[in-house]
Amino acid sequence: MLLRYSFRMYPNGPQRSALARAFGCARVVYNDALSAREAARAAGAPFPKTGELSKLLITEAKRTEERAWLGEVSAVVLQQSLRDLDTAYRNFFDGIHGKRPRIGAPRFKSRKENRQAIRFTANARWRITAGGDLSLPKIGKVRVKWSRALPSTPSSVTVVKDAAGRHFASFVVETGPVRELPATVNQVGIDLGLCHFAVLSDGTKIDSPRFLRRAEKKLKGAQQSLCRKKKGSRNRNKARLKFALAHARVADARREFHHQLSTKLIRENQAIAVESLAVRGLARTRLAKSVHDAGWSAFVAMLEYKAARCGRTFIRIGRFEPTSQKCSQCGTKDGPKALHIRIWTCRACGAVLDRDVNAAINVKKAAGLAVTACGAQVRPEPLVPAPRGETGTHRDGRPTVAGSAPLNGGRGSQYIETSLY
Repeated sequence: MLLRYSFRMYPNGPQRSALARAFGCARVVYNDALSAREAARAAGAPFPKTGELSKLLITEAKRTEERAWLGEVSAVVLQQSLRDLDTAYRNFFDGIHGKRPRIGAPRFKSRKENRQAIRFTANARWRITAGGDLSLPKIGKVRVKWSRALPSTPSSVTVVKDAAGRHFASFVVETGPVRELPATVNQVGIDLGLCHFAVLSDGTKIDSPRFLRRAEKKLKGAQQSLCRKKKGSRNRNKARLKFALAHARVADARREFHHQLSTKLIRENQAIAVESLAVRGLARTRLAKSVHDAGWSAFVAMLEYKAARCGRTFIRIGRFEPTSQKCSQCGTKDGPKALHIRIWTCRACGAVLDRDVNAAINVKKAAGLAVTACGAQVRPEPLVPAPRGETGTHRDGRPTVAGSAPLNGGRGSQYIETSLY
């Protein structure tokens, strides 16, 4: 599995200037290559190859007065900028042909974009020094705060500058063998919501932190301060960084909450079932801000890749499963209910049901976890006829063979959905 590790960097003044220069040079090469390909498309000519663009826009451009400053940064950074353009075109054409979700055509980059990034490969001869600094070509040794050790040696490093002006070193590494956790008999279904972020099938309710709602007052003040500043002034840039930092802190707190909760659920349960949610559709309703504040998709993605890494079972059920309409006691479908109805009584069996807990139990049952033991079959397999000597019944209903072996040895194949990061 590929995992991404990101660490905070603290460059000094000259190093920040060198990084800004590298960001600008990579952006210029990207825009020049995009302009060359769009000109070829308009003229009806074939797209120029990456090798041709590299020779024209990097090697020969360095010898001209207009682009002589391209030689002040590592050539690997400029080469990787061309690779990024190839990837953008490939994703665009794959979307047209139905190989992936459709995205827009590559666009020109602006120096005012919130996020900027450059990539150094092994050819750039970057390294991690004995003192823990990150040595980058033509930039120097940058101080990095390492929160953990990398599981393997990375082949490249991406330096990212976010909207708040913070710098990060991002590594994509391949992990070793699966780090399996001790087996447990616990299985859980999860119902995600807004009043409570998650409700478990055992009745546990996890409150929604609502990080964005709690920070709205501070964000409002930062936004008003930004709007009062004159465009293009230094004070406006300071206010913009303050506003971006406030938003970044909200996102960081939400991500930390997702990581802690997902890790806790993975450690305590052998199998986890969740319901697929139409987040894009819910984000077009009056609950859009609360839906985005919850961050369900990011949380479910964390559950998925952590389950694959730790040897747990992760199951998604379809979003059209009537988990909120069905009684978890008798299975009777009682019809749709308004959102304000949190507790209801089943008309068939008379059970008083909590809406969210009932939905979590139905999620667990729909995934096949409520009736199977730990590690048992969670996906239906073709039935195999049992031998006549193993099972059978008399007319009075008594079994022919007591204690007969379960079908297929009581074991079935587990299906784990993995996620590459």
